[in-house]
Amino acid sequence: MGLTIKELIPIGEKILKDGGVTENAPHDAEALLGFELGFDKQKIFMNWTYEPDASHIESYFDLANRRAAGEPLQYITGEQYFMGHRFVVNPSVLIPRPETEVLAEKVISLLNESIKAKNVLDLCTGSGALAISIAKACPRLKITATDISEEALAVARQNASALSAAGRINFVQSDLFEEIKTGIFGKKFDLVAVNPPYIKSADIFSLPREIKEHEPELALDGGEDGLAFYRRIAEAIPPYLKANARLITEIGLGQAQDVSSIFESVGFGNTKLIKDLTGTDRILSFVFL
Repeated sequence: MGLTIKELIPIGEKILKDGGVTENAPHDAEALLGFELGFDKQKIFMNWTYEPDASHIESYFDLANRRAAGEPLQYITGEQYFMGHRFVVNPSVLIPRPETEVLAEKVISLLNESIKAKNVLDLCTGSGALAISIAKACPRLKITATDISEEALAVARQNASALSAAGRINFVQSDLFEEIKTGIFGKKFDLVAVNPPYIKSADIFSLPREIKEHEPELALDGGEDGLAFYRRIAEAIPPYLKANARLITEIGLGQAQDVSSIFESVGFGNTKLIKDLTGTDRILSFVFL
């Protein structure tokens, strides 16, 4: 008699916990087995007595050991869901976070309120999760998405193609605005969305090992005080914006006042702070006056 799904999941959970993965260990153990077998959650539940063959069991234990060593579940399975869409992820891109959906929802809401908005810029696009979610929700728009990393852009292009959004997003390798021409679609931008690196350099070493050892430091490190990218964006952005254009940005813990001051000093106003579902300050919205 071999091991059943019902018996394998607790073994995988123990491997994870022995490696220090205590949070979400049951979920991760089940997800890894489902990934190995090609089973979704419902099929796992409906097949408790199924006995995988020895090769699947060996591979499952290998996956569990990778997760126990700190490799993120999403990099192992190669996917993460964001705004209801499946995105490919790998170590070239940050894993899209649920809290960033607040940013996406705010951007989409503003764009749906403005029938005149046509051109949108997504800075630091990474996996393309934000730009693609906007494109799916607002099909009339023209979107430019930039990232300094060509490896990240390759992932973003793959996601755009898989989600039938490639035709409406212009992916540009650029260090912020460096390779962006003012009015790339013939006009300035109506809205700029950005989820920049905002972790203080010294704080990266104290992040969970899943992040500091596996996610790209280039997409995390916001400089000595975590505000370097906000300053760079504020300094460069005015020529790229229409009057009354919107800027929407994600922020880190405790950064709301400093980031507000940075952008207000270059002509932004109507500042609004938006919290995520945990009550944490997460998004700042500005109007270019």
